[in-house]
Parts: sequence; C-alpha cells; structure tokens
Amino acid sequence: MSRHTKIVATLGPASSDLPTLERLVHAGVDVVRLNFSHGKAEDHIARANQIREAAQLVGRPVGILADMQGPKIRVGKFEEGKITLTKDAAFILDAALTTPGNLHRVGLDYKDLPRDVKPGDVLLLDDGRLKLSVDRVLGHEIHTRVKVGGELSNNKGINRQGGGLTAPALTAKDMDDIKTAALIGVDFVAISFPKGAADMYMARQLLRAAGSSALLIAKIERTEAVANLEEILDASDGIMVARGDLAVEVGDATVPALQKRMIRLARERNKLAITATQMMESMIHSPVPTRAEVSDVANAVLDGTDAVMLSAETASGKFPVEVVESMSRICLEAEKSAEVTMDRDFLDRIFTRIDQSIAMAAMWTAYHLKVKAIASLTQTGSTALWMSRLNSGVPIYALTPEISSRNQMTLYREVYPLLMSQVHADRDVLLWEAEQILLEQGVVNYGDLIVLTIGEPIGASGGTNTMKIVRVGDTPKPGPV
Repeated sequence: MSRHTKIVATLGPASSDLPTLERLVHAGVDVVRLNFSHGKAEDHIARANQIREAAQLVGRPVGILADMQGPKIRVGKFEEGKITLTKDAAFILDAALTTPGNLHRVGLDYKDLPRDVKPGDVLLLDDGRLKLSVDRVLGHEIHTRVKVGGELSNNKGINRQGGGLTAPALTAKDMDDIKTAALIGVDFVAISFPKGAADMYMARQLLRAAGSSALLIAKIERTEAVANLEEILDASDGIMVARGDLAVEVGDATVPALQKRMIRLARERNKLAITATQMMESMIHSPVPTRAEVSDVANAVLDGTDAVMLSAETASGKFPVEVVESMSRICLEAEKSAEVTMDRDFLDRIFTRIDQSIAMAAMWTAYHLKVKAIASLTQTGSTALWMSRLNSGVPIYALTPEISSRNQMTLYREVYPLLMSQVHADRDVLLWEAEQILLEQGVVNYGDLIVLTIGEPIGASGGTNTMKIVRVGDTPKPGPV
C-alpha cells in the first residue's frame, strides 16, 4: 500500500487468462481497462468476471473501466491489406466506395468526412505517420495529394489537423456498449472524443438510465475538447489525457504543457486524471523500458496524475506483468521526490460544505502533526476524493461498507480503500473498529498518531462532520452495543 499513483492496465489476448490476471494484480494493477473498440459483449463480461476472481484470490480491490470506442473515423480495407503511398502521389478518400481499396483510392468508415473538409485542409492518417493535403472535394470523393508517404494498412485512423470533424462522441454502438457496461457493473466509463459538456451529460443520462452509478471519464483527444476543458471537467468525474489522437490534432510539441494543465485543473476541481498513451510502449517487445519512458511516467507522477495507463503493453505485449512491475517501481521513486505544498494549496480554496471542510481540516492536521495515517469512514468516497486532491504525504485509508465505493476509490491517488461492515450505529465503536483494521493491515503500530473522520448520523451520504485525533492503542475497547 505504499504507492500513491494508481496503475490502469488494458486487458487483451496477452492478459485474459486467470493466472496472468492474478500475477498482474500481485504486480500492482489497480484498475483494468476493457477496450470496447475490440471484442464482443460476451468477451468483456468474461474478462470482468475473471478479474473479479483474480482480485478476490489475491485479496486486493481492482476497479473496472469500460472504454467506449467512439466514432470510427478510419479508412476502409485494402485489396492486399495495405499499400505504400509515395510523396506527391494523388490519392482519393471515397465515402461511397464499398469494395476494398487500392493504390489510388480507399473507402471511409466515416461517411460525413467529405462534408467536414475543404481544399487546403491537412489530413493525418495512422496517428500522423502519413499526411495528405486536400486538393478538392467532389461529392463523396476527397481528392488529396500525399505530403508524407509511407505504409497505410486496413482501418487506420484519420484526423484533421487542427480538429473540426463533426462526428458525434456517442455512436449507436457506444449506446449499446454503455448498456453492456452497466450490466457488467463497471466502476468507470470512459467516453471517446467528447467535444463539450453536452456529450458528457448525454453519456451520464444513458449510464444512469441503464442502472449504473459508474464514474464518467472524458477522454481529451480533440482540439475542441481542449478549448472546452473546464466545462467538460464540470460535466465529468474525471478526464483521461489521451495523448495519441490529441497529439495528432494539436501537434505533439503542445502535449506536455497541455498534460500539466489538464492534471492541475482536474485536481483543482476535485476530479480524477488518468495519463495515457505510449507510456511504456517499447515494453510491448522489450523486457525493460527506455530511459525516455521512465522519465515520461515519472513526470506524470510529479504532475499529480491519479493514474498512469498501459494499453498495448498489457493487452498484447510480450511482458504484461513485467511492465506493471516496472511502472510501479518508477511511480514509487518519483513519489519520493514529489513536492509537498500543503500550505500553498490551501491559500485559494473556499469550503462551502461541512463534509468538505472536515476533509480539508483532516489534511491540514495530518500534515502539520506528521501523523502516520488518515482513516476516513465514508459511504460514497467523496471525503476521500477531496482529501486526495491535496498532497500531504500522509496515506489515506478509506473505510466503506459499499463495494461500489471501494472499487471506485481504486483510482484515487494516495487513497487505499478497505471494506468495513459499519453494522454499528455507535460512532465510538466504529472508530475503534477502524483503528483495529489499520492495525490488522499493518499500516499503523501502537503509539502512532492517526486522524479519523466520520459522519453522523451513521450511514448517511455526505454526512462527514467529525474529525478525531487519536494515538493508536489509547482508545479503550467499547463495551457491547
């Protein structure tokens, strides 16, 4: 329980059997990602069941994130599976083509692309590896000239440099997949390519209508999303810094500063932040990361991200367990040098709720008293979330009777969720039991100072209204209740 930053690992062919899942959980995976761009509903259901079994066998909570595919802005298939485009060659993107493509033209999954582009626009294919300049648009045909050539294979993605594609964030497939995600009982749902708050409000309505209370994560990967970042944050529970498509649209040199800004804004607004894409990509084939990848992960940790995410590294790579172990080591080392700025962080904060005020008071007290741990008895996890937005250097143990709340807190930085029955209505009994759980977990010793928070009436959401400072072992065991 010493690592503050959480690790999200994508499941795939390399990581879907129970023994591998057990090893991944042992290695430190906190949340698994089900990529709904691949596989059928029954595949995702089976993987969710397996990860829950693995988590139970290991004895660690693991959250489940369902990542929606979003609009398919891609080229179609080719007769030979791929072609090689040369510089200055003419090439047609044909929205009406129903047969496999060739060296001269290819079809489109996104049929509205001819309406979204005009002469002079630049289209980037395969994560920007190929570049086409639009010469003219004739009906359903986009006539282009190759500016940067290379190999182009089936179903590669298309971006318009600078953004501006009108494809809706939620497709018919996404709407069906949200129902599947609700059926699975996932803890988080990530929405691909949202442009503004309206996309996230619609996703939340669909999610709640399907009976899910999952937290909603907005993937920031469009130019428009960057411009609307604050409204998207307000409409979401967190964001994913999806650096792949984002870099293609806004330019790769822009991404590092954007990453820092996004994480900072998320923390200021009490939202979650996941940093993703190519974090340890060389480990798809190599047992060790590059030095640049080590620095990339460490910098995300120092930026204050809640989680760092692995994609193909664990989904299809040769070393899924080793990459998690490496990422965990990097996070731990980076956290040792993370600056604690508790006093400065409090200067511009205004607390309007009692439970939030208690959370902040607990953080202030824990930091200045140098206590061993904070124990937050929480129903929904809100108190623990507020605490985790500030870096006090003190671990936060969130004790909850709700399995859903425990699983959602697996993504909160510096929060370690634990189940607690909370069958008693007596505050002193619950506080004593919380102290015993921390002793059993081995995270505190007799004589350590800890800060406890709880709410009355017991069991009411949003009711945290009490903070108590205790020395472990000084509290006598309450009598029968």
